[in-house]
Amino acid sequence: MAAPVKTLSVSEQIQQLNAARKIVLENAAYYDRIVKGILPIIGPSSPVELRRWGSEFLAESLSTPALSLRDKENLTVSILETLRSLVESPNEDPLVLKASVMAAASAYPVVVRWIIHNSYNVESWEHMTAIKARILRIWDGAVTPVKLCCIKFAQRVVLAQTASNGMEQQKHTGLDISLNMIPPNHPVLDPRLLEAEATGLLDRMLGVLQDNSSDALLVDATLNCLSILIRTRPGTSARIVNSLFNFNPFKLANSPMTPKNKVLVKSMEKTTRMLFTHLVKRDPTNPQAGRLQQHVEKLARSRAEIFDDVNRKRAFAEQAHANHVDAKRQKTEAGPAQPPIQSLAPGPQSLAAAFTLTNNLGLQGFDATQVPAALAARISVKTLATIDQRILDQAVNGIRNRFAALYAAAAPAQPVVISPETAPLGVDEDDDDYEPNFYAAEDTEQILNKLDSAPPEEVPEKPADATSSLALGPFRLPPPPLLDSEAASKIAPVAASRVFGPLNSLEEAPLRKNKTGINRLAVTSYDRDSWLTLITRLATRTTAGLEDPSSEIKAEESASALDRPRMSFSNVIRELLYNYILEDWRRRIEVAVAWLCEEWYNDQLTKRSRSDAPLHYEKCALRLVDGFLSYITSQDKVLTRFLAEIPELSRALLGRLKSLCADPTTVHLALTSLLYLVMMKPPVREIALDTVAAIWVEYEDARPLAGKYLVKWRPGFIESQTQAAAGGDGPSSAMITT
Repeated sequence: MAAPVKTLSVSEQIQQLNAARKIVLENAAYYDRIVKGILPIIGPSSPVELRRWGSEFLAESLSTPALSLRDKENLTVSILETLRSLVESPNEDPLVLKASVMAAASAYPVVVRWIIHNSYNVESWEHMTAIKARILRIWDGAVTPVKLCCIKFAQRVVLAQTASNGMEQQKHTGLDISLNMIPPNHPVLDPRLLEAEATGLLDRMLGVLQDNSSDALLVDATLNCLSILIRTRPGTSARIVNSLFNFNPFKLANSPMTPKNKVLVKSMEKTTRMLFTHLVKRDPTNPQAGRLQQHVEKLARSRAEIFDDVNRKRAFAEQAHANHVDAKRQKTEAGPAQPPIQSLAPGPQSLAAAFTLTNNLGLQGFDATQVPAALAARISVKTLATIDQRILDQAVNGIRNRFAALYAAAAPAQPVVISPETAPLGVDEDDDDYEPNFYAAEDTEQILNKLDSAPPEEVPEKPADATSSLALGPFRLPPPPLLDSEAASKIAPVAASRVFGPLNSLEEAPLRKNKTGINRLAVTSYDRDSWLTLITRLATRTTAGLEDPSSEIKAEESASALDRPRMSFSNVIRELLYNYILEDWRRRIEVAVAWLCEEWYNDQLTKRSRSDAPLHYEKCALRLVDGFLSYITSQDKVLTRFLAEIPELSRALLGRLKSLCADPTTVHLALTSLLYLVMMKPPVREIALDTVAAIWVEYEDARPLAGKYLVKWRPGFIESQTQAAAGGDGPSSAMITT
């Protein structure tokens, strides 16, 4: 007889599922196998714990960046049926429904792309359409967490079913799915119907703003989803911006300003203001940039007026109440009498006893050191902010009286000082054993004889200043301890971050600067450009000649110095400066050029002084170019300006431009930048022409334009390559001078 199969409990199954999750996090190749393996146990009939775990894992699997687009398509198509059953299940658990909607939001653009290229798979599109219809039906009546996920799902649908501007396409992943990818005669997808549905969904999302909703969660979620729509979908930007202009985040200010309403108003106002600020910074040349900036300032003024008025009204009411209180009601309105602060018992006392305010022995024995410092700080601030001023004054006066009593009790008795004029002759002032003898008084002759025989008194020299003997000497701080390399590495990031602190508060330099010639100073005013000049000098010149070349070489051998720079003060500033430029590199290209000029100048001085010192110009230039190329578009002419203004160009630096030729939209930008260098910078003409020749050899799509330049500037190159190809060797980059 066969042994019965042991049934695992729900907790044991979840433990096994968590172990499987750890496996896929370590190796993404197991995603497909594990996801398909758990589908039978997370259906609508499974226990709610398994459904919660399964829906969260599906949402995590569909949103992970570790999977390629092809793997994500195969995975998404295989789970649509299970995802549909979870979404359409009646009375489903809110946590399961929330995770299922997030999974559907990640799956929708992938399914649209799959159907575009695989129109035969109508069943997958039917599952996705049913999921979309179910989510849109439960949107309004769901609980708040599910509503927020429905807003995100609607945003993904609008993104997939509207036309893109072509400027934000993710070249390497292809996840920017838009209406442009759907052919007009597609057998399953009708672009006109999809665009109309997206317009309706967008109006439904904007309804929260048009109705001036007071639900801060829904408003903030909607505002956070609108930024990418405005940036990448030009057909929706006008409708969204008009709704934003008409939205009033201060609607709750007309109701009683309770603490809850105050938090809601501040949240909606800040999210709205940050969205407008982001739009202005993202596209400063937009025709509506001025209007957007005016609206940001209007929101800031309204916020200040509302909350400042509330504080002023409250202060006025309290003052009026204090000045015009009814004398007949003073006794009833006065608070309960506070017990007086007890005086200390005679004898020695501890410092804690001197500051104790309570008379409760149990509270006096409480060990306050057991309370965490953060909690004690919050309690203290809250107590000081709400305490009655009379009680505080009474406590302060009680403590002051205690210390006065302690000082009075500790003061010693003043000794009786006998002046030399009244002391008997021959008796010292400090002679404690002197006892007067009651003899007959001395006559005048005896007194004169005793004075003649007495030794002369030594009069002490009186200081020039009577108070100089009481003055304290000069106070000198002890010298600081010497910093070792480890301590300096820990302090460097903090010091460097404080250097970048004032940048946000400084004003932009005027567009027209006074040109003072070659003898001008680097920093002549306290604006942002001057501070950036100071930062670049700190990065390049603070430790010039002090760095250890051997440690730099070891760091380069263990890891790339660009990826893991040494944690010295200069390298930390270089890292922060690189991040500052990459945040808005199109507007901060001048900062990048100034930085590289300083690095090049410092390298030249270093070469003169020490041949083995580390050089930084080439590393920083290559890293900046790699950072720019990740976000470059065909309209970014600033790349040509950057290459023309930096002090030195190398083959490795110009070789980075070849990666732009892999994208047809940026081929013209790469080749025109190289042509500009050929024409305007003769020292790098041959290097630039070698790069153009390498592009002609490696990229066939770039040959027409590259060949046009080579015919003029390097005649005979194309003929030699053609003859080599006819001879069977084919074009080879080895023939190009390196």
